[in-house]
This record gives sequence, C-alpha cells and structure tokens, in this order.
Amino acid sequence: MTESRWQGAKIKPFFLVMAVGLFIWFTPAPEGLSTQAWHLFAIFVSLIIGIVAKPLPMGALALISLAVATITDTVTLEQALWGYSKHVVWLVFIAFLIARGFIKTGLGARIAYYFVAILGRTTIGLSYGLIATELLLAPVVPSNTARGAGILFPIVNSLNNEYDSSPELGTERKIGAYLIKLCFQANIITSTMFLTAMAANPLIASLAGKLGIEITWLSWAKAAIVPGLVALILLPWILMWLYPPQLRKTPEAPELARKNLQKMGKPSQHEWVMILTFGLLLGMWIFGGVLGIKATTTAFVGLSVLLFTGVLSWDDVLKEKSAINTFIWLATILMLSHFLTEFGMISWFSSIMQNYVAGLGWPTAFGIVVLVYFYSHYLFGSMTAHITSMYSALFVVAVAAGAPPGLVAMLLAVSSSLCAGLTHYGTGTSPVYFGANFVSTADWWRVGGILSLVNLTIWVVVGGAWWKLIGLW
Repeated sequence: MTESRWQGAKIKPFFLVMAVGLFIWFTPAPEGLSTQAWHLFAIFVSLIIGIVAKPLPMGALALISLAVATITDTVTLEQALWGYSKHVVWLVFIAFLIARGFIKTGLGARIAYYFVAILGRTTIGLSYGLIATELLLAPVVPSNTARGAGILFPIVNSLNNEYDSSPELGTERKIGAYLIKLCFQANIITSTMFLTAMAANPLIASLAGKLGIEITWLSWAKAAIVPGLVALILLPWILMWLYPPQLRKTPEAPELARKNLQKMGKPSQHEWVMILTFGLLLGMWIFGGVLGIKATTTAFVGLSVLLFTGVLSWDDVLKEKSAINTFIWLATILMLSHFLTEFGMISWFSSIMQNYVAGLGWPTAFGIVVLVYFYSHYLFGSMTAHITSMYSALFVVAVAAGAPPGLVAMLLAVSSSLCAGLTHYGTGTSPVYFGANFVSTADWWRVGGILSLVNLTIWVVVGGAWWKLIGLW
C-alpha cells in the first residue's frame, strides 16, 4: 500500500477514534459518576469505535487501550492486566489450539464426508449431513470462522464443482447458492448452542456473571440444545421454500464423499487421538461441575494430550495467530467491562434507565430491548464489538423493567450470534461464504432478514418455554 493510500485507510479512522475519545474524556462526568469511571468509559468507547473502523487489528487496538489506561492513571498496571488471569480468556485461547488439531489431522473434513456419504442422496439429506458436521464440531471449535470457512466451505465448494454449479457458468442456483446460504446460517445457529462454539460467548458469560447470572458450559448447552435443534431441523426446509435449489436429488454426492474418504485412507493415529480427546473434553465439560473440574482445566488437559502425543507441535501453538489475537482483545475487553462495573458505571446507568422504563410492562420493554439489540447488528461488522458495547447496557434496561434476569441473559446471549446472519459482513464467516459470489447482496439480505424473524420466533417461543421448564426463569 502506498503512503497516500495508507493515510486514507488508516489516518482517518485513527482520527475518528481519537476525536471521540478526547471529546468524552474532556467532557465533565455526569452527575453521580466519578471522573475515573468516565475516563475509563472514554477509553472503552474509543476501543469499540476502533474495532468497527478497523485502523488496526483488534489485538493491537486492545494493547493501545491498555497503554492509555495505565499511562493516564485511569487504572493501575495490576488492574490493566486483570483480564489476563481470567479463566475464560484461557479457555478460548486453548480451544482455538484444540480446533487446530481438527484441521491439521483432517478429522473435521473426514467427519463431514462421512455424513455426506450417509445422508447425501437428496439435497435435504445433504443439508442435514453438513448441518450435523457443524453441530458435532461446534463444542470444540470456538471460531465460527475456522469451523465454517476452514472446514465446511471447502467441502461445499467440492460439492458445487461436482454438480457444475458456479457463478461463472450462470448455474449458481442449481444447488450452490442454496448450500452456501444453508451452511452460513447453520454456522450462525450452532454458534449459539455451546459456550465454546463462538469466541465471544465466554465474554457474554463473563459479562452476565458481573450482572449476577452465572453461566457455565453445561448450563449454556442445556438451555440452548432444544431451541437450537429445532432451528437446525427446520432450516433446510425453510430455505427450500425461501431460496430453492433447482436440484432436489444429489445421488453423486455420496460417491464424491466416498472418493475423498478413500484418498484420505484409514484414520491416522493422530486422528484417533483427536477423537479420544474430543470425547474426553465433552465428558469433562458435561460432568466437570459434579466433579469440581472447571471448563478451563479441562481445556488444559485436552491441549496437554495433543501436545504430548504430537498431534500438535509447539510450533503449531506459536503459529496460531487467531488464538493470540483473541487472547489479547478478550482479556482487555473483560478488564474494561469489569472496572466499568467496579467504578459504578453500570449501577449509574441502571438507575437512569429505571426511570425510562418504569411505565412499561416487562414483556413490552424486554421485547423492545431484544429487537434493538438484534437489529442494531446492521451497524456492526464484529459480534465482539456488538456484545461489548450493548450487552450489559441492554441487560440492565430489561431487568430494570422487571424482566427475569435469567431469561434476559440467555435470550440476549443467543441473539448475539443469531443477529450475525443478517448481513454479508456481520461475522468472520460471512465474507467467505458471500465472497464465493453464489448469492447476490439483495438475496443475502432478504433471506437473512426473513430467517432472523424465524430464528427469533423459535428462540422466544420454543426457547422461552424450554427455559421456563428447566427453571431458568
């Protein structure tokens, strides 16, 4: 990039971030709020704008935020590094490394081909095979981008090539457009179903914890499994109606899958280790609460097994840039959120919002909150920025109106992933699927908008009833 282009791409966003941050910083703190809390809020808002404007990667912006917070004595150095000791940060970091094992060994692709070989004779069956792969990998692949773009997308590409479905040939609607949209939406749904299915889910759990709601790996999975499965079961049929493919039968797909499995040969020793580690992780995450074993401890055990057996090398760990980047920004955001609460920002905001929602019944107020939270994602290109800037604030609004805290925490949590299905820029997976050029922008937004209403209905009706049954509210 030339210097002038760099200036256009980088300097303007930097100027915006600094201008907003300085404006808030030098504006007197509102009545009832300390100057320290207000200054930390200025740093927090600057970081969120930086994440959206993207003058630098999120990790770099996070480190700059830490430097500003400490050099201005807004927080001490010990407080600035508080987030790096939190177990959820390490859980996400290690889960990224474990996910690398699925890609490196080829086990993720093998699982997908097995499902296609068994279910793939019809387009609906093929859809369920791809969805089953997403669902199986979701608990241990915390990056929805790695899961969707790294494992599923190449397989979908192979299937599209097999059926001569491509934008270049003008045959994208033959089957490719349907499969692209299906896999993207399935990726969004599976991201809601497990604490470790999306990198920002542990952030939600931590924010909810600060607000008095404990969310564990098991409690998240228990709450999400029923509405999530309903959404996944209905998805192929709804898309068949909204965005139908020309092909309804796919007899060649199982043969293609079998050929690829033959090329892969028998499962390697490292794949068997991955399978056993996968089982160990799930078992310990499900029953760890009874045994007194925390989810992060389980992740350490799983990673240790992979390192000891050579499935992953230390070089693999050092090369996992996504894990390191996530580790840094997640720790920083947790720190900022924690001390905003400690310094009184959340309680101050809560007292103000109680006055605004006092005249509304909680179902009405909560409905407005959910819709605002969900559809404001049109303004965001990052689920993390969306969650960080709005989750806690809107939680406080809904609870202040009288909505049950457990219900609020969970519905906002799943909405944090579901809303990413609206646009072609809402999460890391969307540019990959959209960039294949099978689906026009208009169709992407149209189908995404309709499916958002379907998903909200499923999670409010089925999810609400299920959560009532299990005592969540």
